Amino acid sequence: MTDRDDATRDLTARGYSRRQAARIMGLFGAGVAVANAGTPLWAQRNDGPAEGSEPKVRIGSNECWTGPFPVAQAAAAKIVASSNFYHPGTEVSDFKKTLATMENVPENYILPWPGSSDPLSRIVVSFCSPTKGLVTADVSYEQPWGTAEWAGAKVTKVPLTADHRHDVKAMLAANPDAGLYYVCSPNNPTGTLTPLADIEWLIANKPAGSVVLVDEAYLHFSEHGKSAAYMVAQGKDVIVLRTFSKLFGMAGMRLGATIARPDLHEKLMRYDGKRMSTNLPLPSLVCGTTALTQAQAISERRAQMIAARTMTFDHLKKRGIAFIPSDANMFMVDWKKPAAPVKDQFAALGVGIGRSWAPWPTMSRVTVGSMADMQAFCAALDKIMA
Repeated sequence: MTDRDDATRDLTARGYSRRQAARIMGLFGAGVAVANAGTPLWAQRNDGPAEGSEPKVRIGSNECWTGPFPVAQAAAAKIVASSNFYHPGTEVSDFKKTLATMENVPENYILPWPGSSDPLSRIVVSFCSPTKGLVTADVSYEQPWGTAEWAGAKVTKVPLTADHRHDVKAMLAANPDAGLYYVCSPNNPTGTLTPLADIEWLIANKPAGSVVLVDEAYLHFSEHGKSAAYMVAQGKDVIVLRTFSKLFGMAGMRLGATIARPDLHEKLMRYDGKRMSTNLPLPSLVCGTTALTQAQAISERRAQMIAARTMTFDHLKKRGIAFIPSDANMFMVDWKKPAAPVKDQFAALGVGIGRSWAPWPTMSRVTVGSMADMQAFCAALDKIMA
């Protein structure tokens, strides 16, 4: 029996119909990044402007305002000359070893990916089913529930706490037999941290066999955030997801990683014979490996973001405009009126801010860009208010 047959049998055993299983296998078997027929909801999401219509100031998609660290760019440029080989050296193992050392986990607990969207959807499909649903905060990043809905798994959305953190006890109570509990910390779009003690409680009290996914896409932007990777090292039923698209400035280079026990990783890899996590762009791998070691540069970039964010918050306070304090490179601002027309007003002034979420139609997500970007945002705000 082939790996593909085994994966299909697993899907049907977990409650997916044969038609659903075939659709899932067709998507992952081709590679999520290249799927274009019958594209699911989560693959259609695009927070950025249409190609060719970019505003002068781009603070709507949580991108970094600058590119990879110069030393990482140099490493990526150097490896281009060897790109005629699939694996000219130890690039994949070097990446795994570097991240594993930094997070104090075994090297075989690390898997690199071409971005974080692919593993995020694989995790949902691997641990959710028509009988084992997904529990997520609302508001939060929608891709997981979009994937679950597309695949045919139940989605349970639980409101954030009054201080905009994941309400883990309410999440467990909402579905005490879920297959996956998704925690985004810092949360997108609020930028708020969920205490690690709360995540530990959820892991300790969740049903046997289910998994907690901790999405740490914005962790490096936080002064106070600490990784949940130590829970992985303890052998817990937890997967930590990372991306290099944010602070490391590699959104267009597509590199991400998961940190988890090998048996959990095996469940993600059965759909396409392990191709997605081994055949990765060499410049991205090398760039990411080098970037991970740049502690001073990471600290400096974080400080630049915090300075620009603080300046913006001070300006909003002076204007009497409400916002949610954030630990990341984005925040939610409340216009106290429909947000869509306000977004259009900013766009007319060359400033592209982010979208709103259904539960909060009067609020917009704003990415923290460079100091110049945020000064332009404040200037546009003044004109709109005038």
